[in-house]
Amino acid sequence: MRIDPAIGLSLPRHILKTIILGQMLSLFICGTAVTSQYLAEQYQVNTPMFQSFINYSLLLLVYTTMLAFRTGSDSLWQILKQRWWKYIFLGLADVEANYMIVKAYQYTTLTSVQLLDCFGIPVLMALSWFILRARYRLIHFLAVAVCLLGVGTMVGADILAGRQDSEGSDVVIGDVLVLLGASLYAISNVSEEYIVKNLSRVEFLGMVGLFGTVISGLQLAIVEHREIMRIQWNWKIALLFTVFALCMFGLYSFMPVVIKVTSATSVNLGILTADLYSLFFGLFLFFYKFSGLYILSFVIIMVGFILYCSTPTRTAEPTALPQPGSTGLDNAALKLEENDSETPAITVQFTRGEAVVVSTD
Repeated sequence: MRIDPAIGLSLPRHILKTIILGQMLSLFICGTAVTSQYLAEQYQVNTPMFQSFINYSLLLLVYTTMLAFRTGSDSLWQILKQRWWKYIFLGLADVEANYMIVKAYQYTTLTSVQLLDCFGIPVLMALSWFILRARYRLIHFLAVAVCLLGVGTMVGADILAGRQDSEGSDVVIGDVLVLLGASLYAISNVSEEYIVKNLSRVEFLGMVGLFGTVISGLQLAIVEHREIMRIQWNWKIALLFTVFALCMFGLYSFMPVVIKVTSATSVNLGILTADLYSLFFGLFLFFYKFSGLYILSFVIIMVGFILYCSTPTRTAEPTALPQPGSTGLDNAALKLEENDSETPAITVQFTRGEAVVVSTD
């Protein structure tokens, strides 16, 4: 049997492409993290909702405007008419996920946030199983375990390097906020994967921009109006806000492209390295102490990520459209319905001789 060389090269190229795309997303996340931390430490500016509002406003300005100029079934009016309430929930989940994770830093430690934020990955896999009908193999679960081991190594390096924060004002509240935020991120990512693979990337970004702007704007007016009034604006602060907004806009614009060619779970495993990139910038900006465990954690996470991408997941066949002659479990419900219907069942039995016995129930 001859092996086609093109087939042998397709898998490594696919994995390499997935790695590069995931690390590009990690760099965008790193940009948002570094600018936010610099604003907080150097200028005492803590406005996570205002920063999110700027991002959603950019999405509204670009992608919702694109939808507004469309005609037909995928126009803005038709989308709102058919699915407006779904996008309200999606926008709410996305806005509150961003807010809860950032808010958690005020109550709990950096270590707790890094560890508990990984809770979103098993939630994401469970939602993908039931909603997207993704089916995983043993190697996928092993790969996730390896990635989480890499995160644990990174947290251990943080503790040894002295990056462990104080206990915070209320650790329990902070930990609960992280778990809720991670779960909401999982809901948002699964919804994003479904929309970009079945509808369109522009529809997802346009609707998130529209409802995210409204929801974050209302929440901004309630919880952060005083912090905004206290900002002592100068060109450096304006530049940091601009860089943050561009990185966040790039992350939101580019992530649907990556999810469409991979999956939401794969993307979330790939961006686990974002904290490491933030650390490398922090070595120069915030004078962090370096530890060799950071390199080890990066290698472990990448090994787990490659393991996950090496074997594609499969999608379960829908039960409503069974294939003729199939005997899988997906057709069990259909067979039960057929037995309960009013159509008489016909049984054909072949005896040892030539005679054929036909009976009806």
